Amino acid sequence: MTAVSGLGPWAGTDVLEAQTAVMGELTSTPTGVDGLPFLVQLAARGYGAEPTGRGAALLAELPAELGPHGWKLADRPGRDCLRAAALLREDVDALAVAAYGYAGPLVAAVTGPFTLAAHLYLARGDRVLSDPGAVRELTESLAVGVADHLAALRVAVPGAEPTLVLDESTLAEVLLGRRPTFAGNSVLRAVPAGVVSEQLRLVAEAARAAGATRVVVHTGESWIPVRSVVAAGADAIALAVDGFNERGWDRIAEAVERGVGLWAGLPAAVVAEAGVGAAARAGRSRGTGSDLGGPDVVGQAGALLGPWGRLGLPPARLRDVVVVAGPSADATPDSARAGLADVIRATELIAERAEDG
Repeated sequence: MTAVSGLGPWAGTDVLEAQTAVMGELTSTPTGVDGLPFLVQLAARGYGAEPTGRGAALLAELPAELGPHGWKLADRPGRDCLRAAALLREDVDALAVAAYGYAGPLVAAVTGPFTLAAHLYLARGDRVLSDPGAVRELTESLAVGVADHLAALRVAVPGAEPTLVLDESTLAEVLLGRRPTFAGNSVLRAVPAGVVSEQLRLVAEAARAAGATRVVVHTGESWIPVRSVVAAGADAIALAVDGFNERGWDRIAEAVERGVGLWAGLPAAVVAEAGVGAAARAGRSRGTGSDLGGPDVVGQAGALLGPWGRLGLPPARLRDVVVVAGPSADATPDSARAGLADVIRATELIAERAEDG
């Protein structure tokens, strides 16, 4: 059954309100659509709640602190690290309340080892990514922290079946050698694809040993890392599917045909002008638009359905796809919830295409 979920980011600062909204939307999806609730991430709460600080909070025996230029490894735990850990515990506590009595899939996203190494600095030096030994140490530390995090989630929600998403949105830069040094006058050396696959596999295996039912690697807006993710043994690859060229879609199709799942990030639904264009007419015919205009969820679904059809992939394989919402820079809690509702409606159209095929 075609599923719908999110990768964590949410607007606002009230974590319980956000988690309750997500649980409500994704446990009441339409017939034919499987909702996968996720652990929310509210970066608007400040340092320690944003992806790098949140990732640093998971590192086992590798304390970090906030320096003038960003998060860096530290000699001993300090208040910055403690704050990040406290915010993460607050998230898990809110999940325990909002998901009380829930049993089923639960998605938890964390910053992956290479994206974390690309943003986190050594205690005395450049980015962690500049030192292969430090990257390996960080990966091993993160693997332990991820296992502990999954254990905490299973205590908070005893009926949970966790899926781990590793956010590797910087991975293309890492593989291509395009990540700038701290000084900004050069770039760091590219990390070999084999090393990337090996270390992603290490975290994935630790997650599965801790009870993760599947491991997904999110590569942001790039298809470049797809083969490395497949070689790492990931169960699925997540990426924003809007705007890829033919070569990118060929790479995605190659992964799908090898049995790797696709988590397709859709663009935000634009507001359709009433009565203009085929998408608006199709929206009215399916109850997804109106004469007053509204979100064009037909066009939103088309970001996946169009290329899928051009590649000749079987429509029935859409049942294996998980659809996720793309980020919205100017979101509010209300617009975040409306955006998730739009994605659920777009997923319903994708599920219908799967059944028609």
